[in-house]
Amino acid sequence: MKTLTKKTFGIYYQHTRKYAFGVVAVILGNIVVSIIETVTPLYYRQFFNTIYEATNVGAVKGILLGVLIKVFLLYLVSWFVLRVVEFIYTYIHTNILKELTRTCFNYIHRHSVSFFNNNFIGSLVKKAGRFTWSFESLFDTVVYNLVPAFVSLTSILIILGMKNFVFMLIILVWFLLFLLVNYLFSKFKMKYDLKRSELDSKVNGHFADTLTNHVNVKLFNGYEKEKQEYVNVTGELQKMMLFTWNLSNLGFGLIGLFVIALEISLMYFAIILWERGVFTPGDFVLIQSYVVIILHKTSDFSRIIRNWYERLADAEEMTEIFATPHEIEDKMGAKDLIIGKGEIKFENVSFNYRKTRKILKKLSLVFRPGKRYALVGPSGAGKSTVIKLLLRQHDISGGKIFIDGQDIAKVKQESLWKNISFVPQDPILFHRSILENIRYGRFDATDDEVYEAAKQAHCHEFIENLPERYDTQVGERGVKLSGGERQRVAIARAVLRNAPILLLDEATSSLDSESEKLIQDALDTLMKGKTVIVIAHRLSTIMTSDDIIVIEGGNIVEHGSHKQLIQKKNGLYKKLWTYQAGGFIE
Repeated sequence: MKTLTKKTFGIYYQHTRKYAFGVVAVILGNIVVSIIETVTPLYYRQFFNTIYEATNVGAVKGILLGVLIKVFLLYLVSWFVLRVVEFIYTYIHTNILKELTRTCFNYIHRHSVSFFNNNFIGSLVKKAGRFTWSFESLFDTVVYNLVPAFVSLTSILIILGMKNFVFMLIILVWFLLFLLVNYLFSKFKMKYDLKRSELDSKVNGHFADTLTNHVNVKLFNGYEKEKQEYVNVTGELQKMMLFTWNLSNLGFGLIGLFVIALEISLMYFAIILWERGVFTPGDFVLIQSYVVIILHKTSDFSRIIRNWYERLADAEEMTEIFATPHEIEDKMGAKDLIIGKGEIKFENVSFNYRKTRKILKKLSLVFRPGKRYALVGPSGAGKSTVIKLLLRQHDISGGKIFIDGQDIAKVKQESLWKNISFVPQDPILFHRSILENIRYGRFDATDDEVYEAAKQAHCHEFIENLPERYDTQVGERGVKLSGGERQRVAIARAVLRNAPILLLDEATSSLDSESEKLIQDALDTLMKGKTVIVIAHRLSTIMTSDDIIVIEGGNIVEHGSHKQLIQKKNGLYKKLWTYQAGGFIE
């Protein structure tokens, strides 16, 4: 926990130090305001002593007016300084929040596919939001609470200590006890605040998961089940919130007793001094004014301590993500991938998922430039893994993968992805316009180039029939389009990218027969001059491939053309083909 707290403050400090001048100005401004706040009661002490000692009202009127003018000027200076501080603070604060948000965005996005598979997207968004919100709360606490409280209490100690050392001793002992009790209490409470934050993330993650799968919830009659599970997780959160808030209420009660003890102690000693004739009515006003200031600062302090640890607990969920190294990173000195012919070579490649489940076992194969290859085999054989490893969504457990003789583990990931077009089986689109989704293939493409890519992918026709055409918003994940329409938009994106290596994962699986024929024509044009790897379960779509590679259990068991493989008497490919073309056989 201490490590995470230290790291949290380290990240906040990195984002704050570039605005050091502004931060110092804000702190100095608040120090000035706090000093004015503790000096002002001295003038009221003079004001009431003058009234008490006056024998001629007319004679002291001018003195009283002079005191009020001084108080007015002090308040005016305080008001002006606060206004300047607020403008400076607003500027630096909003900039730091902006940069913290960007840091969270950048770091989360650099995590691997495995990381996202193991985390709820809703929870990640919530954690990033809490991290920036926690900084806002902690920064406010330091600038507007801790610094003013420290300055005010120090000033009060000095002023009352000059009056009588016992006053200073009473306040000092009281404050040290106050700090110790608050620290121990807050430390005890923090573990429950962390649990509350975890449960809050769990609730949000569950909510997001059910919303993402809202169709399944409806079609599989899962509403009552999901509602009950949400009742359970929110119930856990409510119990923990109730417990932590009751602890806070107990803390407030302790603070109240502390303040009562301080006020009675100070006033009792003031009475003793008054009996001795060394304490004036104005001194009582001074003491009471300072008790009010201390009450204000310490009542805030109890809230500060509580919020401080709660915000740290909130922030540290995101800090855990910052503390988690990116699973896949560019090697030191990594260079850009330079594509020549586009030859891909797997050399004794092994891959174990989570170090326990073996997927590929010393796989060796070569994809020649400009040729079309198909990967087929039963589910779980390792076909998709080949593509994922080529895209470096995972790092291999053994062996090497080369593109034109360059080890992809030693090139920059961005340059690798730049040279590959990928069309997944279930393409997910951004909640943006169709034009923006296609242009994602190449950001600098003109509108005309986007239209041409759409025509080649045979999606221009259905787009033109939409009311807003290319400006049509496709909805979250592209839900406003049919599966086939999403697939064609994804293919248009790949056409626009025009990368030398093309990967297709069941790219026509969501299309009807008529659309599939149109898309196959478009793909034939797209494939020319490229190294193409196709994953297919529907074998009729890969009959014209230059080489069909049959994978089973992470190994290559057959390869050849469709004509060659179909002639193998007991071949796996022939068996799969028979299932699809002629029905099930004994």
